[in-house]
Amino acid sequence: MASFNKVILLGNLTRDPELRYTPQGAAVCEFALALNYVYTNKQTGQKVEEVSFIDLVAWGKTGETIAEYMKKGRQILVEGRLKQDRWESQDGKKMSKVRVTVESFQFVGSRPAGEGPGGGGGGGGAKGGAAPAGGPEEGPPPGAEEDIPF
Repeated sequence: MASFNKVILLGNLTRDPELRYTPQGAAVCEFALALNYVYTNKQTGQKVEEVSFIDLVAWGKTGETIAEYMKKGRQILVEGRLKQDRWESQDGKKMSKVRVTVESFQFVGSRPAGEGPGGGGGGGGAKGGAAPAGGPEEGPPPGAEEDIPF
């Protein structure tokens, strides 16, 4: 049976990205986005704002670029796929978490005056600021997800 797994998100980083490396040397960057949804409550007529916090992971050069140029509060557009991580806690309880694996991204907005790398936003990398779509070298190497040191 066919399936489709694609996510496009535009949001603000909730914290500075965390860049680490697997024992095999693969870069892995973890960060989270805050996504706002505003609607009008039909019964009260008042505007309601819902905020969702989404965890993301970016591998390879994509992750290194995000870690270098993005900071808390900066806006980013990401395209990726949902991935469910499963593990067993120390007390034997089965746990799971869904997060987005970033395949490509686009910096949004401009970098604040006087900020160099790490300041976020602004155009980004080569060719208009779009990061290339993640190919095989941009995903985790085989077995790397089990070796993440965190």
